[in-house]
Amino acid sequence: MNPSYSQLEIHTLPLSYENWFKTLQETLSGRQFFQLEGPELHIGQVVARFLGIPFDQDEYYNQLFEYVHSSTPEIHLLCDGNLNKNIPNQHFQAIQKVLNYHRDQNLSINRFIAFLDGEQLLIKHQNPAVFRKIRSSFKEMLELFSKVEQDGLKNPQLQRILVDVIKWSFNHLGPLLKSANPESELPKFLWYGNFKKSHQYFLYFLYRIGNDLIMFHPNGVDPFEMIDSEKKLTFVHYYPDKQEPEPFPVERRRRQATVAYRASKEIESILNHDGSHLYKPWQLREYTPSSVTLKTTYDELFLLVKEPAMIRPNFDVKNHEIKIPAVFAKILGVSKNRKEYWDRLIALTRLEFSLLIRQFPITSNVNHDYRYHYRNALGSDGLLQPQKIMGGHYWKYQSLPVGLQTGIANAIRSICAKPFLKPIGNESIEELRIYMFTQSMQVPTNIIRLLQKFDYSQDVPKLILYNNQLNGTLTRPDAVLLLLLNQFGVDLILYNPSALNDIEIFISEGLFDAHWLEDVVFDQEFKETSFLKKNPKNLLNGILRNLKGD
Repeated sequence: MNPSYSQLEIHTLPLSYENWFKTLQETLSGRQFFQLEGPELHIGQVVARFLGIPFDQDEYYNQLFEYVHSSTPEIHLLCDGNLNKNIPNQHFQAIQKVLNYHRDQNLSINRFIAFLDGEQLLIKHQNPAVFRKIRSSFKEMLELFSKVEQDGLKNPQLQRILVDVIKWSFNHLGPLLKSANPESELPKFLWYGNFKKSHQYFLYFLYRIGNDLIMFHPNGVDPFEMIDSEKKLTFVHYYPDKQEPEPFPVERRRRQATVAYRASKEIESILNHDGSHLYKPWQLREYTPSSVTLKTTYDELFLLVKEPAMIRPNFDVKNHEIKIPAVFAKILGVSKNRKEYWDRLIALTRLEFSLLIRQFPITSNVNHDYRYHYRNALGSDGLLQPQKIMGGHYWKYQSLPVGLQTGIANAIRSICAKPFLKPIGNESIEELRIYMFTQSMQVPTNIIRLLQKFDYSQDVPKLILYNNQLNGTLTRPDAVLLLLLNQFGVDLILYNPSALNDIEIFISEGLFDAHWLEDVVFDQEFKETSFLKKNPKNLLNGILRNLKGD
């Protein structure tokens, strides 16, 4: 093939939600920008990103199914689960050879491409203009890698990226390009779902060549975020909802949403969107909670803990995450007004979703060695990955709702990433993190049940601890548990009438409020409310009067 042109110029087409699919169906010669101008052939390219999911999820997945199973236009599915991972041994050895050259000679990107071409690692095409575009696109991909990755082409991830992009090029792009003619049609690809870094570079390579590319992610995660964080290069459509990607459909779904159902979901979205402060029960159950620890006065504390999360200061819902304003306070000593002291304490314990702890330790020490589990759950950024934690056989919370499991796993990730637990002796930062990770696997059942009742925008669970040194000792595993609950957004109030150190032994200063009262009292027994003890008949009579309406 010896066309009159020697160069392809690609133009990303302006699109709308109404016309993108119609444009995709058009031949290249029928699209905007198509023109043969001297040695250059100008063609228009369809690139679109669809982030999130509509209210009618069945229709969404049915439409995806139709896109890749319809013969007109022919769209080829790409996703993490369907990519052909096979690579010939000679290709793998050739990649190693080029990397060795690069290690010894510090190749420029142009020479790097020349070596790849010389080792037959770039797919070929009978049209010189197409092959030239393949070569320049691979160069642009390497330039992107050099720009965004630390240490550029010396970054150790380069080998992984090269192996993946080259094998996918030969397995998926090469066979389709062989019969493609840039005067009429280039391959069309649909990317669906989650992605890794190698996938992002492969999609960028496809994009630069000029292939049509449409990308769908139901949870709103953008495969092009790395190259177009401002969303200016291509058409982007945002659906109103978000959801973790389900497996790509292998058949059409039989359920169909009614008009009334779709309308009710739309109204619900308007009223209950992030930041609206109008939340239906359990609307945020799939969101990831974290706390904003509030700094309060002693008197303010007792007013604030009665308030639901959504009307507390600094409550925020954004990007599938929820910031829960929480209290973490220690009350040292006893106030001179003993009645007020006990009335306030007892009132706290009577609040709904409140749990009183009077015996220590709260939790038991975990003696198993979790070092392997901890290291195996780390991601490439050196931080724990919630999905890896939840997938471990040691994970004891698998019977909980997935949203709650994810919240606990994210809280574990956070407290280990920035540990506020004091090290013991020569304990290294990694040993400290492993210890916190280990102890987090042993949350007592009564506290797990408290978390299960936590509707994040509503009443905040409260742990009231009364430590008079007569009922056991607060331990280091207890401190880890309190840090975990604080990160999750639980209110924590620790009473210590004798004003002795307990939590301060284990937790860094400044993480909680310390409220000093007038008197220090040793061996102070916990007092039940005198009203209940002395006047049970009066209480019963009052309840009966209320029921009668007197």
